Amino acid sequence: MKILAINSSPRIGDQSKTELMLDHLVKGMQGAGAEVEVVNLRDKKIKNCIGCFTCWTKTPGKCVHKDDMTRELFPKWLEADLAVYATPLYIHSMNAAMAAFRERIIPVLQPFFEKDAEGKTYHPLRHKAPRAVWLSVCGFPDESEFHPLSDFLNRTHPRGAIAVEIYRTAAEAMTRPFLAEKVRDILDATEQAGRELVESMRVSPETMARITQPLVDTESFGRMGNLFWKACIAEGVTPKKFQKEQMVPRPDSLEEFMWVFPFGLNTEAAGDRKVNLQINFSGKVQDSCHFTVGAGGVEAKQGACANPDITIDTPFDLWMDIMTRKADGRQMFMEQKYTVAGDLPLMIQLFQQKE
Repeated sequence: MKILAINSSPRIGDQSKTELMLDHLVKGMQGAGAEVEVVNLRDKKIKNCIGCFTCWTKTPGKCVHKDDMTRELFPKWLEADLAVYATPLYIHSMNAAMAAFRERIIPVLQPFFEKDAEGKTYHPLRHKAPRAVWLSVCGFPDESEFHPLSDFLNRTHPRGAIAVEIYRTAAEAMTRPFLAEKVRDILDATEQAGRELVESMRVSPETMARITQPLVDTESFGRMGNLFWKACIAEGVTPKKFQKEQMVPRPDSLEEFMWVFPFGLNTEAAGDRKVNLQINFSGKVQDSCHFTVGAGGVEAKQGACANPDITIDTPFDLWMDIMTRKADGRQMFMEQKYTVAGDLPLMIQLFQQKE
């Protein structure tokens, strides 16, 4: 099977969740024996369709433009058995690069009018077109974000032309360390989908359920997202720089701290026991909270704990500086800017990132 995979994401590397998903889909396809070529539209020059209909009249099947689409991509598209269209979701649809590519395949059509079995008018094909797989990701957590795109695709593709649609919500959260286990399952399932497509031109409901499984609940997603954007605005950085420099959202209240702090704790350090971590704040926020850490997760509560294993006394702003890597925690401890009572080695283990 010959497959042409078209990636319209302008991002590269781990910045592009479209590319991340596509890479795993392609890996599965290649593992099943397919010949797959990936084309990144960001590297190509594709002019917009100008609606001249030269490709229907003066030069049937050939576009008037002389660019990468005419010389390279359209011939490859015609030769493919399957075309994978991978696009980030922009305003509930494909992005402009993918829209330009799709508009430029109009030479495959003839200008004449025919009716299908349901009485709908359509243009007949000039050549056999490859079947389609659509893959898209979006930042929002709601599946309904893809409904307009799906509706548009199914209205504009001939009946049966779309083999499968793969949509991944909350994609920007896929790089968060605390979601690593779920993300691995999603990517493994995406590879499995690639194998299934080559073998049967379909994706099983079980595999699709793994691909589309929820990453976070909508409330947590919204709170984390708002913290993230507030941090980007406060620091004057783009999301790309925020991620590259491994920046951390900065809480500005006890409530925000209690919600975000558990995401950075290494729960495996607790082993089979329950560890009580008490933090007493001074300065901007004069309050306390404690965290019960175990294999099952972290429970946060305001106020003091009866029997803490570890107690940290610190100015609030200093601890936020340490959290966001603006201050070195070890150095601040050596300078007695904050104090720790109890099991110091255990505290260090709790604060270590899991591999």
